[in-house]
Amino acid sequence: MKIFEKIVDLQNELFNVRKERKEIGLVPTMGALHEGHASLVRQSVKENSVTVVSVFLNPTQFNDKSDLERYPRDLEADCKLLEACGADYVLAPSVEEMYPTEDKRQFEFYPQSTVMEGAKRPGHFNGVCQVVSRLFYIVCPDRAYFGEKDWQQIAVVKRLVDYINMDIKIVECPIVRENDGLAMSSRNMLLSSDERQLAPNIYKVLNESKKWIDTLTVQELHDKVMAEINKTEGLEVEYFDIVEGNTLLPVGNWNASHYVVGCITVYCGKTPIRLIDHIKYKG
Repeated sequence: MKIFEKIVDLQNELFNVRKERKEIGLVPTMGALHEGHASLVRQSVKENSVTVVSVFLNPTQFNDKSDLERYPRDLEADCKLLEACGADYVLAPSVEEMYPTEDKRQFEFYPQSTVMEGAKRPGHFNGVCQVVSRLFYIVCPDRAYFGEKDWQQIAVVKRLVDYINMDIKIVECPIVRENDGLAMSSRNMLLSSDERQLAPNIYKVLNESKKWIDTLTVQELHDKVMAEINKTEGLEVEYFDIVEGNTLLPVGNWNASHYVVGCITVYCGKTPIRLIDHIKYKG
């Protein structure tokens, strides 16, 4: 496995790969890697001749400076995991390397980038689109791999690919969960031992709520999920939206679409740590 800090060095390497007509897979990450990331890398290795993994903590997608400062970093551990998964190349650039000049491009894909996370974290998805589009231009992959935990992000990235008109297949990979149901996330590293015991209640309630759709309206189920999670001291729901799975717009009743998803963000602990998850009710 080769590690590059300079974009041009990776591009020179990939020039030779393309001459041999090898397919390239890309796994964009912000580091602090875990088994969820490893599952993306292994799938890329399985489906492509060459796998590139980016490890870049992108400042433009953080609307909260303290959140950026707290985000865990461990490039050495990340590279050990990636090598064990069979990755071929790692791009680990500095901020100055990735953004030699300020990226002033503006991306907005209504409604996918403006609801839920887009509404709660102004500028977040614009930053995502800035860095992902740059990575796509740098690597020119045949496939790019994203985890379903960041479910809304996948919908935004699909719109981005259409917008920049690149022939890249976006591969959606299932959420990897801990044994107690907590969705694996780099932010989990920031939880105290007590907070780590609370966090699985999020998925526990979401999973249980699938049984309620036959007896409760959309609004009633929404309210019950909110109440059940909020009654656990140390957990506070920021939002819980029940949406149409493609447009991400709210649904008023269960017959509004064949694809209905519940998306949630919960603050855990005193600091607090922001955790996201979702559950598919239909589709």
